[in-house]
Amino acid sequence: MAIGEAIARSGIKKQYYLETRGDVLLRHRDVFRFWKSLGLEYMFLGIEAIDEEGLQKLRKRATLGSNFEALEFARSLGIYVLINLIADPEWDRERFRIVREWGLELPEVVNISINTPYPGTESWISEAGRVVSRDYRLYDIQHAVLPTKLPLAEFYEELVTTQQAFYRKHMGWRRLIKVAGVVAAQLARGQTNFLGSLFGLERVFRPEYLLADHARITRSRYRLNRHGDEPRCTSMPRKAAKDVLSMWRPSASSTRRG
Repeated sequence: MAIGEAIARSGIKKQYYLETRGDVLLRHRDVFRFWKSLGLEYMFLGIEAIDEEGLQKLRKRATLGSNFEALEFARSLGIYVLINLIADPEWDRERFRIVREWGLELPEVVNISINTPYPGTESWISEAGRVVSRDYRLYDIQHAVLPTKLPLAEFYEELVTTQQAFYRKHMGWRRLIKVAGVVAAQLARGQTNFLGSLFGLERVFRPEYLLADHARITRSRYRLNRHGDEPRCTSMPRKAAKDVLSMWRPSASSTRRG
């Protein structure tokens, strides 16, 4: 609150974006109302799961009811709300289908992160012995570092299909119409990145790219304990990765990034 009050006294006029959890939002409603008056426009809200079982599995200490109460409060602020869900590596095709149907019924943009145990967290303590890769480059919540119920290639196929379905509601021509003025101003200055982002997701976010990242040579890896003992698990062997990647042999034109 003190930072916000200092901004108000200084007369700073900006638009703000923040990330928060549902329980934090509900505990500090007045703070978020105040930031709305300062220029808060975008909120990334961690709902994380669509049922109680999912929240418990992710060790979230919020309830499903409180999360949706937080979503309703965020909507009442009149700001642009983005929802985050966490995909568990145990999801199968049916689970992805259920999540897709749920997300497509909402007016908000839904983003999916992959459940990732980070060193120093509670999940790392319980899951470190199960990680299939310690390559720190894969710890970006967009790659699976725990065993997946589906074959890895199929898991990424479902992940990408689901995320693209969510974004397709809001990007492309629909979004361009809403931000036409912004795009025109940027084009006048020779800036084309934002325009490209409205149509480029399917070109750059693809299952074969995610899968190929597992085959890269690992130079820096997380240790499994503070003593530096040799861990029991390693990155995916290159031969195994090549065997998996043989299922994803796109044409040369489709594999060109950017």
